[in-house]
Amino acid sequence: MSAMESHAAPYVEAQQAQARELPGAGVAALDRSRSEALEILGERGLPSQRDEDWKYTSIKPITRSRFSPAVSGVDCSEDFIAGSAIENLDAWQLVFADGFHLPHRSKTNGLPEGVQVAGLAEALTRDPGPIVDRLGSAVGKMPHGFAAMNSAFVGDGALVEVAPGVQLEKPIELLFVSGCSGEGFLSLPRNLVILGEGSQCSIIERHISFGAERSLSNSLTEIILDKNATLNYCCAQDQAERTFHVGGLFARLAHSAKLKATTVTVGKAWVRNDARVDLDAEGAHANLDGAYLAFGRCHVDNHTHISHNAPECTSRECYKGVLGDRGHAVFHGRIVVQPNAQKTDSEQSNQNLLLSADAQIDTKPQLEIYADDVKCAHGATVGQMDEAALFYLVSRGVDRETARRMLTQAFAAEILETVTPLALQSYLASHVSGRLSPAVPPGAAA
Repeated sequence: MSAMESHAAPYVEAQQAQARELPGAGVAALDRSRSEALEILGERGLPSQRDEDWKYTSIKPITRSRFSPAVSGVDCSEDFIAGSAIENLDAWQLVFADGFHLPHRSKTNGLPEGVQVAGLAEALTRDPGPIVDRLGSAVGKMPHGFAAMNSAFVGDGALVEVAPGVQLEKPIELLFVSGCSGEGFLSLPRNLVILGEGSQCSIIERHISFGAERSLSNSLTEIILDKNATLNYCCAQDQAERTFHVGGLFARLAHSAKLKATTVTVGKAWVRNDARVDLDAEGAHANLDGAYLAFGRCHVDNHTHISHNAPECTSRECYKGVLGDRGHAVFHGRIVVQPNAQKTDSEQSNQNLLLSADAQIDTKPQLEIYADDVKCAHGATVGQMDEAALFYLVSRGVDRETARRMLTQAFAAEILETVTPLALQSYLASHVSGRLSPAVPPGAAA
C-alpha cells in the first residue's frame, strides 16, 4: 500500500461504517455512485506532489493527523451567525455547521414559486430520484482523491433548483461554518445548483471558521445551467489559520448559458480550489475571476480548467494575487479547445504582486487548442510595487505605508469591483483592506 493510499484508508473505513446511515441509503443509483467513488478513493488515495496538478501543493500538513467525519446534530450559536452577517445584504440564507444544514438558523421565507432551496440531506430523504440523476453529472471523471472522498460521503449540503423562466431578484447565501464540532473534524458539504431554461439567479457561497480549532473542509459544488440560464456565483473564503479547505466547483453549461464565477480567498487557511467548467453547446459563456491573499505562511492553490466542447463559445478568466511574508500561491489555468469547437473566443490572465522577498508564486497559464478557427490568449505577470506610482503618492503628502496599501488595494480592486451585490463587494473590500493593513509594514521591500 502506498503512502497516499494509507492516508486515505481511515476515510474509506469511516465511510463503510457510516454507509447505511447516509441520506438516501438504499437508493440503488446513489449507493452505486458512492461505492464507485469509495473504490476510486481506495485505489488512488489522496493526491501527492508526484501528481502534476499537485506538484506545488503538499498535503502533508493535512495527513500529519487524522480527521474524523463530523456528524449531524452540532449547532452554531445565533449570536455567531448574526455577528458574521454581511452588512446590508438582503438575501435568502441557508446555514451549515460542519457541512450539516441548520434549518432553525436559515432564512428561506418568501421564496417565489418554482424555486427550491433546501438541505441536500432533506431532499435525498424526501424524494431522491430527480436529485440522484443529477448528482455527479457535472463532476464527470473524478479529478483526485478529495473529490472522490466527498462523493463517497455525499450527504448534506445545499440544493438550489430554479424552474425555467424564474428570475430571482435577491441572492441566495450559503453560509458554511467549519470547526463547530471541535478539534480534528472533517466536513463534507455537497452542493447542487440547477437552473432551468431562461432562469436567473445569484448565489453567494461563504466559508468561515467558528474558532481556531484544527479542521478540514472538503466542499464540492456542482452547477448545471440549462439553455439561456444565467448564474452569478461568488465563493468567499475567510477561514482560520488551522483550517484546511479543499474546494471544488464543477459546472456544465448548455446553449447560450452564462456563468460568472468569482472566488475570493482572504483568510489564513491552507486552501486548494479546483474550478472545472464545460461549455457544452453553442453560445455558452463562462467568466472565471479570482482574488487571493497569502501572508504569513499561508498557502493558496487555484486550479482552473475550462473546456470548450462546442463552437462559438466564449470564456474570460482573470486571477490576481497579493503575496507577502512567506506566503505561497499556485495558479494553474488550463483552457482546452476541442476539435469541433470552432469560433472559440477565450482569454486568460494571472497577475501577482509580491510584497516581500520570501513570498512565492508558481503560475502556469496553459492553452490546448485542437481547432484552427479560434481566438485565444493567455498570460501571467509577477511583479513588485510600482516605484513610480509609490513616489507619486509620497510626493503628494501620502505617507509611504498608506501609499503602499492604497496601491495594493487598487491592484485587487479589478476583481472585487465586478462582484455583486454591492453589499458583498463592500464586505470583501473591507476584509481585503483588513488583511493588507498589517501586511504592508513601513520599509517593506518594493
